[in-house]
Amino acid sequence: MKAKLLFIHAMSPLHAGTGQGVGVIDQPIAREKATNIPYLPGSSIKGVFRDACPGGDRENIFGPKKDDADAGAGSVTFNDGRLLLLPVRSLSGVFAWVTSPFILHRLKRDLQQIVFESDPPPAGVPSVENEACLVCKDDSSLKIQPTKVVLEDLPLDCTSSAELLEWGDWLGNQLFQDDAYWKEVLVGKLCLVSDDVFSFLLEIGTQVTARISIDDKKKTVSSGALWYEEALPAETILASLVVATGGKATPETVFSSLNKITEATLQFGGSASVGQGLCFTRLVPKEAA
Repeated sequence: MKAKLLFIHAMSPLHAGTGQGVGVIDQPIAREKATNIPYLPGSSIKGVFRDACPGGDRENIFGPKKDDADAGAGSVTFNDGRLLLLPVRSLSGVFAWVTSPFILHRLKRDLQQIVFESDPPPAGVPSVENEACLVCKDDSSLKIQPTKVVLEDLPLDCTSSAELLEWGDWLGNQLFQDDAYWKEVLVGKLCLVSDDVFSFLLEIGTQVTARISIDDKKKTVSSGALWYEEALPAETILASLVVATGGKATPETVFSSLNKITEATLQFGGSASVGQGLCFTRLVPKEAA
């Protein structure tokens, strides 16, 4: 058994829906039952990768079609895409990539399943008080004053953290391996808030869009054709643990095929026809050349 981490970076709003309206939102995004944190179901991730896989390897890696399910299991498992960095409107620096101690601790737990021969993940996770936040550097672009950051309409006391800088450097190296500009941007925008503040931002920080259908003859909204759709905003970053479980395809074959698939932009979730769900993906650690 061999494991890697799959990063999913949304280039456009990402709607992974539940199919059931809640409150005023007719089409909400999927959220974990206990934590209420948005996620991308592992079944959706697997389906997208299966469709993108060349026919010769598809059934060995992902398993047979439903009609031939007794032919054997596939050779790879995709965990749910868990939220890692939420883009949140900032009064300075345009937006912040926000995370919390719980999110990083959960990521660290998943990373224990992976062997990093070089550039291992940071050992510690910083803590932070309510009404405060941590940034990577004293010259963070998020600061409006020497000790203040404003996320959405929430003012927070701000300090820099060497531990968070380690995470910023490590995540930048994994997500943007060959792009120095975006590595620097991530370090400048990374922000750690308490779990309680993060929960609040999860309620107000998603994107809600009114969708309509126009009657061709009347040129007005068709009856019953107004609905509200929720999505994770563009620049959201999720992480999924991918495990090569053995079977008809070796771990080397599995990850070689998955690496090739990640070279293209992939579409996850619904509303593909209106440009939602376009994502970059990155599998780490990267195989040695």
